[in-house]
Amino acid sequence: MNLIILGAPGAGKGTLSDALVKEIKIPKISTGDMLRKEVKDNTPLGLKAKEIMTKGALVPDAIINELLKNRIKKSDCKNGFMLDGFPRTINQAEELDKIMKELALKIDLVVNLVISEEIIVKRLTNRRVCKKCGANYNLVSLPSKKEGICDLDGGELYQRADDNETTIRNRLQVYAKDTQPLIDYYAKKGLLQDVIAEKGISDMVVKFKKIVADKKLK
Repeated sequence: MNLIILGAPGAGKGTLSDALVKEIKIPKISTGDMLRKEVKDNTPLGLKAKEIMTKGALVPDAIINELLKNRIKKSDCKNGFMLDGFPRTINQAEELDKIMKELALKIDLVVNLVISEEIIVKRLTNRRVCKKCGANYNLVSLPSKKEGICDLDGGELYQRADDNETTIRNRLQVYAKDTQPLIDYYAKKGLLQDVIAEKGISDMVVKFKKIVADKKLK
């Protein structure tokens, strides 16, 4: 199964995709992670991207698309994959369609995580991140065992600078503007399935499994 997960910042895309990696045994593909790895490894594409990023510009879709195509070709994607954070625009969705057609593949399902703005604000303003390993915690729903300390490696937990209410609400406005056309795009294709994401990860996984069962996907 080839799957796309859509959702606003704080909706739980990363949490759900990490859980599904274990449940359905297909890899999660994050274009952001791929890009950082290419830059770190000084690959030809990574060097191109680094030069562009150093100038403060956005990495062109052409580079992202090439990274994505190369990743999908790898053997661990033969039974499917999950896209987390891509596509973000109609142009990217159309390019993804071209890549899939070129590789004789198709997108089977697009999951759209639905959650209220107020719950997202509450989640993100209470988020804490480990300085060492990047693990995420939440003061309300997922606190660390010892306040301010990561359970995994004892690293210090901190609040991201952009996890403040004003910035979060601005990000949500931008997301809504950019992503609504994308939601409509996949709805017209009959691929979109909304999942209410307000009750936590266990509930989302149950709902996802029901969608897959109903659509008879593997």
